Order: sequence, then C-alpha cells, then structure tokens
Amino acid sequence: MTNSVTGRQARTHLLAFDPRRISLVVGGMLIGLAAFMLPPMATDFAAGSDGWRIFAISALITGFFGTMLVLISRWGETAPISRREGFLLTAASWLAMSVFAAIPFLFLKSGMSFGDALFETVSGLTTTGSTVMTGLDTLPPGMLLWRSITQWIGGIGIIVMAIIMLPFLRVGGMQLFQTESSDRSDKIVPRAGQLVRYIALVYGGLTVICLVAYKIAGMSLFDAVNHAMTTIATGGFSTHDASFGFFPQPAVHWVAIVFMVLGSLPVVLFIRALRGGSWAFWRNVQVRGFLTIIAVFSIALGTWHAVTDKLSLGTSYDQVVFNVVSIISTTGYALGDYTAWGTPAIGAFFVLTFLGGCTGSTAGGIKVFRLQIMWLTARAYVGSLISPRRVSTTLYDGRLVEDDVPAAILAFVSVLFAMLVVLTMALTAFGLDFVTSLSGAATALANVGPGLGPIIGPAGNFGSLPEGAKILLALAMLLGRLEYFTILVLLDPYFWRK
Repeated sequence: MTNSVTGRQARTHLLAFDPRRISLVVGGMLIGLAAFMLPPMATDFAAGSDGWRIFAISALITGFFGTMLVLISRWGETAPISRREGFLLTAASWLAMSVFAAIPFLFLKSGMSFGDALFETVSGLTTTGSTVMTGLDTLPPGMLLWRSITQWIGGIGIIVMAIIMLPFLRVGGMQLFQTESSDRSDKIVPRAGQLVRYIALVYGGLTVICLVAYKIAGMSLFDAVNHAMTTIATGGFSTHDASFGFFPQPAVHWVAIVFMVLGSLPVVLFIRALRGGSWAFWRNVQVRGFLTIIAVFSIALGTWHAVTDKLSLGTSYDQVVFNVVSIISTTGYALGDYTAWGTPAIGAFFVLTFLGGCTGSTAGGIKVFRLQIMWLTARAYVGSLISPRRVSTTLYDGRLVEDDVPAAILAFVSVLFAMLVVLTMALTAFGLDFVTSLSGAATALANVGPGLGPIIGPAGNFGSLPEGAKILLALAMLLGRLEYFTILVLLDPYFWRK
C-alpha cells in the first residue's frame, strides 16, 4: 500500500500541477450544478409536467460523477492552488459544466441532438444568449427556468474568473483595480473566498432588485424571475420566442435597460461601495467611457431611425436605446429587428458587437478598458513621433499603466481578430453565406447572442445551422468567454512540465 501511494505521489510530482486538487474543485462544482437542477425539477412537478423526471435523472447523474471526483481526490495534502492549476481548473470547470448541464436538453421529448444541446448549454453558461430552440412559449416551465439558471450561474462564474484568474494574464485590466483577489505572486491569495462572498452578495442583490422591478413594470412572476437572472448575467435568454417584443410595456423595456447597464459595470465598484466607498461610479474612467459610447450610438441611431422610418422620438429611442444597450452589454435581447433599419444600423450594431461592457463584469467583447488603453497608447506613440526625446508615461484613472499591459492587450485583440478570420472561413465551409458566417463568428467570440441577416439575426436563431457549425460556434463561445489565453496557455508544452 505504501509503495502504491509513493508511486502515485511520484507521478503527481512530475506534473506542474496536482490533478487531485483539480478533481476536488471540479467535483464540487458538479455537485453544486446538480443542486441547481432541483428548482426546475420542483417547478415542473408543481406545474404537473412530467419534465421533472428529466431534472431528477440529470441531477442524479451529475451528482454521482461530482461525488466520485471528490472522493478520488481526498488522498493527499491540501495546498493553495497555483497559477498553473488555476488556468487548468478554469478550463476544466467550464468544460465539465458544459457537458453535464447539457444532460436535461438531451432528455427533451423533442429530441435535441448533441450539437444542439451543447450549443444551448454553452450559450447559457457563457451568457452568450444565442439559441437553437423555438417554441419557447410552449416549453415546460422547468426547462425555461433551467436555461435562465445556466446563464445566472455562468454569470457569477465569469465575474469570479475575471477578478481572481484573469489578472495573471494581464490582459483584462483587473490588476489596475488592485482588488484583494490578485497580487503578483504565484498563489491565489487566501482572501479570495471572502471576495467571492461579496460577489455573491452584489450579484444576488441586483438579481432580486431587478426581479421586483420587472414585476412592478408588468411582468408575470415567472417571467420576472427568469428575466432578472438573464438580465443581471447579461445573458439574453428569454421565456418567449419574441424576446422582449413579447412585452408591450415601455416600463419593462427601461427596467431591462437599467439593469443591463448595471450588469455591465465592474463588480468591484459595487463591492467597494458596500465596504464604505463611493457610489459615484461616474468618477470611474471606464464607466464614463462605457456610458458615453451608449449615449453616442443611441442618439445617432435614434435620430436616424425616427427620421427614416417616420417614428416619434419616444418610440424610436425606446427601441434604439434598448437594442444598443442589449448588444454593447452583450446581453442579446431583441426588441424588433434592427437589421431592417437600414445599412447604417447594421454597420453600427456590428461594431457594437465587438465593444463590450466593462472589465470585471459579466459582459463579453473587447471591453471598454482595453479600448481606452489602446487609444492612450496610440496617442502616446503619435506624441513620440513628434518629440522622439520626450519621455511619457501612460496613466489610467490616475494609476500608472505598466509597459507590458498595452502589449498584452494588443496580443488579445490580435488573437480575437485572427480567430474571427479563421472561424468565418470555417463556417463558410459548411455552406453558410458570408454575412451569417462573419456575424456568427463575431457574436460567438464576443459572447453577444444574435448575429446579422435573416438566418441568425434578431428575428431568427441558430437552429437551422449544420451540426458541425453549431459545435464549432460552441467552442468559440468558450474561447471568447475564457479570454482566449486561458486556453492558449494550455497548448504550451512548458505548461505541463514541473
């Protein structure tokens, strides 16, 4: 027995990480995922739908595998998770969650294929919001709730990852916030657990407030619960095929606008405010930039839409502001078909697809912080061309930006657009037209939701795409949500050596 244990420990120490710790955390997350399957089960049972059996079986399967992973990881000492283990753990967790969260979709009576189930699940967990499903208005309530839950738990996972893991990549900007979760050492600091509790408090609190606001604005309780979860997660799943076009009340639209914006702001600002800091978020450079972009696009498109389609300013701005916020926040709700507003609108929404919200939020895209750093870097470079001997430093929100941050951001954007080209070409190989391929690749990599054109635009969905294209887009969603480098570092052989 001793020789067996010694041999196992020797093999473990040849690696740059301890697989038992990875197994322990992934197993614990699967057990948690199984617990989240119980509310949809109870919902279907209360509604008299036999869909509750789907979630009962799915929870048992997921819980069993999670328990097995926890049990086999109990041998050995516990230690802080290293940076390398953090990268591997992040990728392994998202992959495992994607596979097991797809089980309820596979058991649907309509008979979803593996590609459809994987696409819908990954779209939910990454808060992308693209869908292959139709007939949402007649779907069992438990399945609708499960779609919303995948986005809600995915959203909180994204925030935790952004604040705790992404500072090590130095491309996200969280290192500038100097939160308690990150430092320059090789270990994730012990106080990360305390930070996660604050994140849960902010995230849960905003969800409850959003739920109440939706109910007051005119939604049913069930719709309010589902849309509160998918709004705060900037996810975009709806309980209706028409998305927010189902709700005629402008009050409902503006509640969504407000909370989509709040969901796109850095969570660390809420945490600081709760701990006695300022609630004047406008003082933050990134927040000002984000709101300014929304205002510029909304005013320009709102005026264009009102003039060209002969609408009142009130009606025009209701539709335009909603859709602008929905796309830039990468939520992906739809209020009408904005691709029918003309070529300028199509171009504007394609640009908005890439911009994204703020760093440290559930929003996807390039994010405002990176755009601002790129602008400051370009301006400094132009200045150096005029005065070559001038020594300049880049300040962001009063803090010094270290030299490696702009280079890392440039690498991030370069990888994004390189992947956009490759993915677009791959999708055209499946027989898709160029607009569908390009916008599909963009919306997957940026985790937005709807694409452009009649097939995957706001008036369509991804259900008619070939199976291979759906699986490819699901992988692209994961890459985009994990900020590319979290996966790319795993491809380096040095990563796997001690």
